Amino acid sequence: MTSQAHARSSIDPAEVERFSRIAAEWWDPKGKFAPLHRFNPVRLGFIRDQVLHHYQRDPTARRPFEGLRLLDIGCGGGLLSEPMSRLGFETMGVDASARNIGTAAAHAAEQGLVIDYRCSTAEDLLAAGEGAFDVILNMEVIEHVADPGDYLRSCAQLLKPGGLMIVATLNRTLKAFALAKVGAEYVLRWLPAGTHDWRKFLKPEELRGFLAGAPVAVDGPFGVAFDPLSGRWSQSGDADVNYMMTVVRNAA
Repeated sequence: MTSQAHARSSIDPAEVERFSRIAAEWWDPKGKFAPLHRFNPVRLGFIRDQVLHHYQRDPTARRPFEGLRLLDIGCGGGLLSEPMSRLGFETMGVDASARNIGTAAAHAAEQGLVIDYRCSTAEDLLAAGEGAFDVILNMEVIEHVADPGDYLRSCAQLLKPGGLMIVATLNRTLKAFALAKVGAEYVLRWLPAGTHDWRKFLKPEELRGFLAGAPVAVDGPFGVAFDPLSGRWSQSGDADVNYMMTVVRNAA
């Protein structure tokens, strides 16, 4: 395992190692990351709609986000970074696992995409003055870090004034324990056992609390639910398991 841990880093080395071991499988739609491949369409739709509305971009444009700078923090193998690049964003993908970054960079090169991939952390980006992002994607990451509050505040500081961050995570409810932990890992075996620690799932009010006093506006939760009959994910009023929230940094 390789990471550029900084003195204030909130990364959890055990979590980095867990994902590093299976880094080569990121782009296999039938492999260990198959659930993320199935989840991607609803994530991408939500991201696109939120950014189109926030920046008043043309929804009919082929690359509607030209001129905007995006950070995909905890990018893994690049499952979101690549479509973001295709939509016109100047994209940086950051992950604490060097193996994940290697997989992501190799796949992007094969696709002819220019993405700035780095093995780093949110805290290190902040310390290096790498902020001023128009959009930050913070998707299914916060439940894997050691200090979620410090991590989220660091990410918020990387936003430009008026910038938008989208956070996706899992709710700490009994329903989430039954479905996202026991069901997904041990019954259906969608995920390797031990992928998630239910105790690190976060309630929406906890996310709001982490940013209390920060110069941001937080909205949500926006629920996401799985339909076992169709095998598809969709946006939902039910935020008991998976949900997303938006964070907008106050304009200067």
